[in-house]
Amino acid sequence: MSSPMSASTFLDALMNEGLTVVQVGDWRTHNRNHKGPWGPVHGVMIHHTVTSGTAATVRICRAGHPELPGPLCHGVIAKDGRVHLVGHGRTNHAGLGDDDVLRAVVAEKRLPSDNEANTDGNRHFYGFECENLGDGKDPWPEAQLEAVERAAAAICRHHGWTSRSVIGHKEWQPGKVDPCGFTMESMRARIHDRLK
Repeated sequence: MSSPMSASTFLDALMNEGLTVVQVGDWRTHNRNHKGPWGPVHGVMIHHTVTSGTAATVRICRAGHPELPGPLCHGVIAKDGRVHLVGHGRTNHAGLGDDDVLRAVVAEKRLPSDNEANTDGNRHFYGFECENLGDGKDPWPEAQLEAVERAAAAICRHHGWTSRSVIGHKEWQPGKVDPCGFTMESMRARIHDRLK
């Protein structure tokens, strides 16, 4: 069980991992904490945005949309590998997911298949939205994949977690397909190697 990082510690962790970070507006206090608790944190969740264009993607992830108010993540990972921080605290990224998956993440064990949505993930996961159409055709530049790796590793390193604490949205919530275009197994292998 881990307490969430402060905004300053979060920023430092990302920068110490070699990431280029863009701070967007009032990201340090932009959150959904009035809707429920933030923490304890147990892992990192990776998403794709189904959007194109970094400026528009960052704007949507910061502000949200009529059905889902922002922020929609903590950081947006752009095609060029820059991480745009849009929120800190509880964000609308994970939604309800499988309690068996959460238990596996906490224990850092192999993930079961997600077959129910009964647990608040916004409370327990850091979230990164990655700029990608999510159609399986939109490319994932190496700079972006490396940034996903570094961002997840930075959080794991701070909390003393292994790569098993990093999951995709599709591994958490039934019916989700993100991220599409690379496997979470391959990404966890990259994170594992970086943490060694």
